[in-house]
Amino acid sequence: MTTQFVSYAESDKRAIRPENLMKIASALGVSTDYILTGDIIDKDKLLLSDKLDKLTAGEVRIVESIIDECIALYHRES
Repeated sequence: MTTQFVSYAESDKRAIRPENLMKIASALGVSTDYILTGDIIDKDKLLLSDKLDKLTAGEVRIVESIIDECIALYHRES
């Protein structure tokens, strides 16, 4: 898949075949639902969990603290 094709698809000049959409989602580590709708489904959470499994316990704690800070920041703004 070329950058030109992606550009055409983004500008609605060409359609993306389902199998190519699946390849894009896989490469990005997200679900096709997320690409199409922006909705996070259980599969997206599972993909995130798989990524966390590749980290050490200390690295997971760092990610957890980053998430906690993001939650606190977003709650302060709303």
